[in-house]
Amino acid sequence: MIAYDDKRNFYRMMVNSPCELALLGDPAQRTMQAICKDISATGMSLEIEQPTMDIGALLVVSIESNSDQVPSLIAKAKVLRCTAETENSCLLGVEIIEIK
Repeated sequence: MIAYDDKRNFYRMMVNSPCELALLGDPAQRTMQAICKDISATGMSLEIEQPTMDIGALLVVSIESNSDQVPSLIAKAKVLRCTAETENSCLLGVEIIEIK
């Protein structure tokens, strides 16, 4: 668990859940698979299998629920940070703009 010293407004929940990303404005409407590492009330950390993504890119993030009692999450998000993890993957910090 992240300590209070992190000074965030909302605690992060570690989820390590598969998700699907779609880049808004992409005419080909391609999707990519990702791992949602953690989520809070205002943002998410997503690991993707590509070397980089543009800061400011708008995404639709879909996380399927494994439970009938918890609905799936579909959110519009903005890329705030992109940090290289390996040669072919990066970690995105995204801000949740809208939950659909």
